[in-house]
Amino acid sequence: MNSRRSPSEEIEALKQEIRRHEYLYYALDNPEISDGEFDVLLNRLKALETAHPGLVTSDSPTRRVGGRPSGAFAPVAHKIPMLSLDNCYCEEEFLEWDKRVRNGLKGEPYELVVEPKIDGLSCSIEYERGVFERASTRGDGATGEDVSLNVRTIRAVPLKLNVEDPPAFFEARGEVYISKKDFAAIREEQLNEGAEPFANPRNAAAGSLRQKDPGVTAGRKLKFFAHSYGYLEGMDAPGTHWDYLEYCKKAGFPVPFISEKPCKDSLEVLKIYNDYASRRFTLPYEIDGLVVKVNSHASQKLLGFTSKSPRWAIAFKYPAQQAVTTVKAISFSVGRTGVVTPVAGLEPVKCAGVTISSSTLHNFDEIRRLGLKLGDRVIIERAGEVIPKVVKVVLSARSGGESEIIEPSVCPSCTEALRKDEEEVALRCVNPSCPAQIKMSLLHFASRDAMNIDGLGESSVEQLLDKKLVSKFSDLYRLEKKDLLGLELFKDRKADNLLEEIAKSRSQPLSRLIYALGVRHIGEKNARLLAARFKSMGAILKAGLADLARVREVGPVIAKTVIEFFSVDRTREMLAELESLGVNMREPDGPAAGSKLEGKTFVFTGELSALTREEAAQKVLALGGREISSVSAKTSFVVAGSNPGGKYAKAKKFGVKILTEEEFLKLIAA
Repeated sequence: MNSRRSPSEEIEALKQEIRRHEYLYYALDNPEISDGEFDVLLNRLKALETAHPGLVTSDSPTRRVGGRPSGAFAPVAHKIPMLSLDNCYCEEEFLEWDKRVRNGLKGEPYELVVEPKIDGLSCSIEYERGVFERASTRGDGATGEDVSLNVRTIRAVPLKLNVEDPPAFFEARGEVYISKKDFAAIREEQLNEGAEPFANPRNAAAGSLRQKDPGVTAGRKLKFFAHSYGYLEGMDAPGTHWDYLEYCKKAGFPVPFISEKPCKDSLEVLKIYNDYASRRFTLPYEIDGLVVKVNSHASQKLLGFTSKSPRWAIAFKYPAQQAVTTVKAISFSVGRTGVVTPVAGLEPVKCAGVTISSSTLHNFDEIRRLGLKLGDRVIIERAGEVIPKVVKVVLSARSGGESEIIEPSVCPSCTEALRKDEEEVALRCVNPSCPAQIKMSLLHFASRDAMNIDGLGESSVEQLLDKKLVSKFSDLYRLEKKDLLGLELFKDRKADNLLEEIAKSRSQPLSRLIYALGVRHIGEKNARLLAARFKSMGAILKAGLADLARVREVGPVIAKTVIEFFSVDRTREMLAELESLGVNMREPDGPAAGSKLEGKTFVFTGELSALTREEAAQKVLALGGREISSVSAKTSFVVAGSNPGGKYAKAKKFGVKILTEEEFLKLIAA
């Protein structure tokens, strides 16, 4: 960027450049820069807007996440009803619909537009003079729910239309969905946490869009396709549906084209339908059929609507994909957080275009719900599913030779006794040195906010594990230079640097070690609170449930988790090894009374640009202050970064002093 530009000029130039790259990435699928380069632009814009809050506008790319969590979704009356589509499931039913269209148009020629029927959630997005105004769900067709704050987080949705002369009002209707890859990642995270996983991508999209906290929605990586005409004011309406999709694409929306031009007749539609019967499995998103629409808007108007659906469109669905097979074995996989998941080994069978040989059973509650036994004949399904699932046991096929599935009592990876909380359905291994968990555990242990071992990345950890140089945290502190020189891309300097980083990590405070161990429910903040209260690892090991529960913001549930983790013999052995290898087990004394922030409490809201939230909290703690999570009349300061949430409004309500990031930095530096 040109340093001689004024802040307002640079902010405007950055917004235009970021919008252009969002359009290239989401609408055209043709990015020019890497994700890292995009983040540099976005972070520069955030920094400028933080320094000049008066220059922030509602259509800025930084304003995607920033609304306060919602307790309810306000009703939205649709200007034009959002009707559902009629369905057909075979060639004969489709041709019957096509015949009705032909008769309704009295023999006039017509074209048909074919789109994928994406497995997501319908959404209406409204713009006033080109700027994002509101988004709502379909609801009952007449009234939906306001999900504006959550839809703003979807990067595929432009906050400002990419057109020179935007209409006074423009409504784009389409589908909010989640890709197969992101759906699989969410499921894995849910299973690792012992939570009930989403059944399919549609449920994941719906559940994510209706989150009360927009920050949660932003983390789900939702996407959007514009596919339907809504209300329009202040411009000539496109003459055809194809023209409308082209306009949406130009305006910045991704659109679901699967053909180069409209189909001339039903035979061309059938060719695409048959082609996509197998091709759909290679798409990055789930579809359960195609949507076929009459192209001409004049013809659509002539055909009209029934009470429930338009006569000029139909959902041409594919039949559900099921297969019958036999459960040959049951194995147990251990996730990165220790959750043990039963997996059915199946007699290989073709289903939905792929060969299925295994299926997750989620947990033992699901096994009991199905009444499943080893050796059972089962129906598996992959309709709208990324991961095949067992949907039913074929009881009539039982021979009497089937056997009960026994819930394991020890971890299949390390043989440590498994634990199960009363509040959860998942079995869990809490051994921090469990081989099945160790890769992700080591990466977490070395991460910036934990032991901060710079240079110990994924490639290095994988090589150390492959060569059996490391199998637990304490092994890191036994590494020698000759061990590292045997790894790929490790030369003298790199080996020396990593050993120096490992040595430096020995002196990290107790709070960072607690966080690095990966105790469930213990984030950076709770780790600091525990360390500040008990001062040494020995004191934590001796603490009872009541002692831990009395720690501010810990409580009985988290206290029980801490007791569970530190009561494991292998955990205590590993801690003793770490201490013998010189790893610090104490928290340094806090600042003396009279320090500049002694007795002051801080709440942070929004995104900080000069330092992370953790770094800011540490600076407050080092000066005698305290970070708290909620605002009250007794709060000393609220530090507001870009996109502040509901805490900002509460601070104003209670008359709490609000600091910009710049003011906060001056306060702690003075």
